[in-house]
Amino acid sequence: MSSIEKLVILLTIRVVAQNNVKPDKIQEFIGLCKKLVEETVKEKGCIEYGLYQELNNPGILTMLEEWRDESSVNEHLNSNHFRELVPLFSEYLEKETEIRIYKKKLL
Repeated sequence: MSSIEKLVILLTIRVVAQNNVKPDKIQEFIGLCKKLVEETVKEKGCIEYGLYQELNNPGILTMLEEWRDESSVNEHLNSNHFRELVPLFSEYLEKETEIRIYKKKLL
């Protein structure tokens, strides 16, 4: 790996998308997310993309994502699978998804 490639990895973008899912919709929501994860991990700029469930509150399901750069995030947001699946989330949620976007600064 070249120095430039190492630098690019150091400057990745991390997205944390927290979903507060209705208790009776948790398994259905996980099923919907499965397809999203399967398609997203194939994207060129995707380093990591997964759904995590909070240990103390199983209704909090969070997408933890790592992207090569901002343009990779934008490509993801415009992908067919994202535009098809994410609008369906609202029927499963107690409130709107909370999204935070971070840029890595230190190791």
